[in-house]
Amino acid sequence: MKAQSILIICNKSPWPPKEGGPIAMNAMVEGLLNAGHNVKVLAINSHKYNVDLSSIPDEYKEKTKIELVHLDLRIKPVDAFLNLFSTQSYHVKRFISKDFSEALRKILLNNKFDIVQLETLFVAPYIPLIRQLSAARVILRAHNIEHLIWERLSINEKNPIKKWYLQHLTKTLKNFEINVLPELDGVVAITPKDAEFFKQKMNARKVISIPFGVNTERIEHFKPNESSGSSSQKTIFHLGSMNWMPNIEGIKWFLEKVWPGIVAIRKDIVFRIAGREIPAWLRNTNLENVIIDGEVPDALSYMQQHKIMVVPLFSGSGIRIKIIEGMMAGCAVITTTIGAEGIEYTNDKELIIANNEEQFAEAIAYLVDNTQKVEDLGKNAADFIMTTHNNQVLISKLESFYSTIKD
Repeated sequence: MKAQSILIICNKSPWPPKEGGPIAMNAMVEGLLNAGHNVKVLAINSHKYNVDLSSIPDEYKEKTKIELVHLDLRIKPVDAFLNLFSTQSYHVKRFISKDFSEALRKILLNNKFDIVQLETLFVAPYIPLIRQLSAARVILRAHNIEHLIWERLSINEKNPIKKWYLQHLTKTLKNFEINVLPELDGVVAITPKDAEFFKQKMNARKVISIPFGVNTERIEHFKPNESSGSSSQKTIFHLGSMNWMPNIEGIKWFLEKVWPGIVAIRKDIVFRIAGREIPAWLRNTNLENVIIDGEVPDALSYMQQHKIMVVPLFSGSGIRIKIIEGMMAGCAVITTTIGAEGIEYTNDKELIIANNEEQFAEAIAYLVDNTQKVEDLGKNAADFIMTTHNNQVLISKLESFYSTIKD
């Protein structure tokens, strides 16, 4: 495919790639650049994922010509309440900004693009402006079926008032997500299951499933960390951003339902929790054998050191980037069916599925006492990611998709 001029609009800065969304977006940006395309990045900056432009490497800024526009995405109680009387999605409304519109307007007036790619649904409100000022094909890269995350949260919510409010958020977000589809030239879903949803709502020819890719040139197969010693075999860990509702829900469930039973009979097992934005209630926990590491400087090294990764997810959608990274690092991953969505795994070969307290406890007890199984799972997982999530191959697939939607 000849070089294309591509504007990528992101709901977060792809650099630094420190959490799921930015990691996925950065892999896309670098993959397209490595394939010889001209890429321009416009991204939202916020308190939730705040990036100092001067901290981004000069080479990256030169290649991507990245621009950041600050938006205040904090939840405002009055606005959230008034939204109960509106049919507009509160999730989406927070991303609408005059400053961002102006930055986008200037870019479109001064540049000609073949493709404008929207990273996540939340930047879709800018489609009318793009159509007004550009003849580019507009592609949505859907990291999730966004309304499904909130639908699952509402189903799991026990408080009737919270449940009612979550149902309202789900309904308005679902309406926006479905109604925006006719405005698009194509959708790149991140999992086959998500792709099926979009195919049902629009021309199937305009939808493709392309998972999160990794740069295989930078990744080595799992090698046990010699410095970690035998004690790491008795350590399990969770690594993920704790400002994401499904992660918060899952960790609360694990600490309340699973961990007390484990630590009551196995005083030698330690549970470490790492990630960005650890909430106060978790930082201050005094549960036995629970260690809060918070944000770690090198996620790959942390994963390789501790080996057994637990990801208790009961809501969410799309693909969990941290699970892909954990498998890539050679970890033995224990997660739920929902957590493993979008990964074409074989249970007990590349990872272990556990959907309730008993299954999690059984899998953890088995792995901490079985070094060979941990190593086998880790090697199988790393081999699987190197083969199935090769970014160079996936970018070629994306290029072919771009070519099919020229008309």
